Amino acid sequence: MKTAVVTGTSTGIGFETALHLARNGYQVKAAMRNLGKSEAIKKAASDEGLNLEVILMDVNSDTSVTEAFAAITEPVDVLVNNAGVGGATPLELTPMDEHKATFETNYFGAVRCIQAVLPSMRERTQGCIVNITSMEGIVAMPNQVAYSASKWALECLGEALAHEMVRFGVRVVNVEPGVIMTQIFDNSAEMTRYDKTSPYQPLMRRNGKMFMAGFKEGISANVVAETILESIETDTYKLRWPVGSDAKTLSVGRKKISDEDWVAMGENLSDEEYNSRYMEYFGIQL
Repeated sequence: MKTAVVTGTSTGIGFETALHLARNGYQVKAAMRNLGKSEAIKKAASDEGLNLEVILMDVNSDTSVTEAFAAITEPVDVLVNNAGVGGATPLELTPMDEHKATFETNYFGAVRCIQAVLPSMRERTQGCIVNITSMEGIVAMPNQVAYSASKWALECLGEALAHEMVRFGVRVVNVEPGVIMTQIFDNSAEMTRYDKTSPYQPLMRRNGKMFMAGFKEGISANVVAETILESIETDTYKLRWPVGSDAKTLSVGRKKISDEDWVAMGENLSDEEYNSRYMEYFGIQL
């Protein structure tokens, strides 16, 4: 039986992924930094008789990550780097400590976990590392600079690491969700700012409209979990796995327009003109 470690499993994508992998024959170590939030996943696993163990791991801590992996006696076959934080604030208004905290979890947290499993995977010439990035790891998103930049960094890591590890038989994939119906928006409320009097208000509002369009699509975390399993087990390797029509159309559309056209979307446009361009470029109705 293969062993999978999934980080950030108290809610959302991590929660559903841990259960989905366990349902499909994996021995799952469901990692979270607050064991007080573990009852839901424990109950779900118990009710279904799944091979799932909740473990304490704070991906922001070198010591916590080292101790958590040291306590896993089985070789880790799959690592899913899912733990992450969000936030929606223009760069000027984002405190430096929040910007650093976003990278600490979304990027350096993944690095800590990857470095913990790479030696064994390389020596055994097998294993898979799944990075949960975002469509915002492909398209630089205004009003979410810290979050988007951290996901770009993780995208870059995944692409470069895939090149490094292919000779050792280790698979690396980037799973890129669009707007998913999870609690990340509630969890990131403290790092999300909306101010009607701000000069950045049009950007804030339009960023919100993008998410509202995604909410209408209603993609659940289960869809991401299914994609993760496919990315691990498919015979046909693929580096990038977008999830949701918004992730797919934004990625494709951004590549078709020039950098200058994308920047010009930030000009003082009317809602009618902005929405028209968004539809033309990305096929998304705001």
